[in-house]
Amino acid sequence: MLENKLGIKNSAELAREEERLSKKKAVKLFENGVLNNLPSGKFSTLQVIHKYLFEDIYDFSGELRTVNIAKGNFRFAPVMYLKTALENIDKMPQSTFDEIIEKYVEMNIAHPFREGNGRSTRIWLDHILKNEIGMVVDWSRIDKEDYLLAMERSPIKDIEIKYVLKNALTNEINNRELYMKGIDHSYYYEGYNAFATDEL
Repeated sequence: MLENKLGIKNSAELAREEERLSKKKAVKLFENGVLNNLPSGKFSTLQVIHKYLFEDIYDFSGELRTVNIAKGNFRFAPVMYLKTALENIDKMPQSTFDEIIEKYVEMNIAHPFREGNGRSTRIWLDHILKNEIGMVVDWSRIDKEDYLLAMERSPIKDIEIKYVLKNALTNEINNRELYMKGIDHSYYYEGYNAFATDEL
């Protein structure tokens, strides 16, 4: 159970409120053009996204995690190497689709925050794709299991995640409906599906 600003002690209730509040902020992120003037592919931009989404819920929003974390058998970057890993990711090239996805995979391995990494990093990925190659991912076209399995295998072999994401690319980079559906799908990948963005 994560400490939160809402004083919630029940994990199911926290998940519900986290989804509702951060999805509302994800809508505003798009509508207020928060990312328009931020550099693509930088950790500083990912920090802005994370802080914006979760600042009403967690004190650690936008802050580097101070604990080691794992998912299943996979351990994300150890805290002692996290800063160096992020500096290296900032320097990675991002001029082609393949380079951008390789950068995205590395950021997922870094998993810089205590919670909310996947949801923040998918928005960050679309921001890079939009700025560098004029495309975004239509997340509603990607099956949850296909995505999660491909991401799980991506630290060893990234060909699968590249295939899954490439097949869902679209040039509708400013389409509000596409963005909102994408947020709903992004949350669904993580097991959050109590609210739809268009109902908030």
